[in-house]
Order: sequence, then structure tokens, then C-alpha cells
Amino acid sequence: MKTLPIINPNAAAIDVGSEQLHVSIAGDEPVVFGTFTKEVYRLRDYFKAQGVTTVAMEATGVYWLYAYTVLEAAGLELVVVNGRHVRNLPGRKTDMADCQWLATLHAHGLLRGGFVPPAAIRRLQDYQRLRADHIVGAASQVQKMQQAMERMNIKFHDVISDLVSVSGLKVIRAILAGQRDPEALLGLCDAQIQKKKRDRVVESLQGTWAAEHLFGLGQALAAWEFYQKLLAECDQQIEAVLIKLAGPPPPQDPIRAAAGGARSWAKIRRRSINCTSCWSACVAAGT
Repeated sequence: MKTLPIINPNAAAIDVGSEQLHVSIAGDEPVVFGTFTKEVYRLRDYFKAQGVTTVAMEATGVYWLYAYTVLEAAGLELVVVNGRHVRNLPGRKTDMADCQWLATLHAHGLLRGGFVPPAAIRRLQDYQRLRADHIVGAASQVQKMQQAMERMNIKFHDVISDLVSVSGLKVIRAILAGQRDPEALLGLCDAQIQKKKRDRVVESLQGTWAAEHLFGLGQALAAWEFYQKLLAECDQQIEAVLIKLAGPPPPQDPIRAAAGGARSWAKIRRRSINCTSCWSACVAAGT
């Protein structure tokens, strides 16, 4: 009976875990490495010494990412596979370890890796995921502000469209500063609110003013403001990555510049950043 030829004897595989990395080259006996950074570097050097050119691994949670980054920087070809697809392939021996089976399939050219974005896009995705988490956290604090106001029977958030708008924040901060006069609080709102919703706003700002609920309102506002600070810091990091992705400014056309028709690089870069941001957001969302 003919056996399948080994296409690449220098193909290896890693069974990634949270504490150990089980490694096999072309289906040979497994070698175990730790997951500390020193051990991952030792794994990289081991692959280089053995002449490994390509490595397959399963996408297991986030555990594979650190090994992927180190091996990618070493110039190895990496194939990230879906574990369910690998386990469904027939022919595995019962005493064969996961890394051996994965390495055997990889050496015979039977694995198809999924898409892993370049390092710069992965970095951008990390910032965007963190930013999305902060948005969720900030939204939960808005809900807590609304709950605190409901406990005091203040219906201001039902009258205006957005509690954390400019008008809403002015009123909340004035309440926390001790202002209780509905007319005075109304005066802090936008002119359109004062004109169209005057009576409803005044009525909605009459409450019980319980100390414990005012304290909760203040805590929620402080947490929301902290999340806004975190979002601004994420935006700075995202902008830095996008500027780098946009590339250097194009050379200036002296003729157009003399005629006054050249657009500034700042505008060009800003448009490029906006386009890249939309595209990278789609990549992060998997669309």
C-alpha cells in the first residue's frame, strides 16, 4: 500500500497550551517547551537549529498569539488552522499526540491556514478592541447615572435625548455641586431645549435629592469621565498606527504649489486616516 509522500520534512507543529507548548517536526516524537518568554525564544532557536521552515498551530484562545509573534519575527512561515477541521480528518493513530498529528498533516501538505492579518493591523485591532471595551464600560456608567436619578424621581434623562450631552453634563455637574432650583438648572441647557421643552424640563428636575443617590450619581459620572480619558488615549494610539499605515507624505509638486493649487499634506493624511480607519474597523469586525 502506497503512503502519501512527505512534501516538506521541515514542517513542524505546535500544540499550544496555557502552560506548555508541545512541538513535533514532521510527526516525530514531541518535544515540550514552557510558555515563559525565555522558553518561547528557546523554541524559536530550536526550530532554526532543526532547519524548520514552516510551523502549524491551532488558534486556541489567545495563547497562540505570543508564539506566533516571536516565530513570525524569526521569518518562519506560520499556518494557523481550525482545530475542529484537523480533528475531523481520518487516519490518526490512537497513540499519536496532537502536535504529531498536526505536524504529520502539515508535512504532507494537508493543512490550509486561516487568514491572519499583518502585525500592524493586529496592533490596530488590539487598540480597537480595547476602545470598544471602554465604550461598553462608559455606557454602563450612563445607565448607573440614570438609575441614580430615577431613585430620586428625577426624570431629566427622559426629557432630553442624551444624558451625557453638553446640556446633560452641565445639569448633572450643577446638581452635584448643590444646585436644586429647576429654573437655574434649565438655564444651563441649550437654547433649543429651553425653548421647546421648558415646562417638561422644569418638572423633571424636581426630585427627592437623597444623599446616597447623589453619591451614586457622582461616582457614575466620575467613572464615565475616566472612560472618556481612556478613549482619548486609545484614539491617540490608533491615530499613530494609522499615520504609519498611511505612509510618508507625497513629494510636493513645485508647479502646483507655486500656483496655489496644491492641497496640504495634513488634509491628504487626514482623509487617508479616515479611509484606513473604516477599513481596519471592518477587518476587526470580521466583515
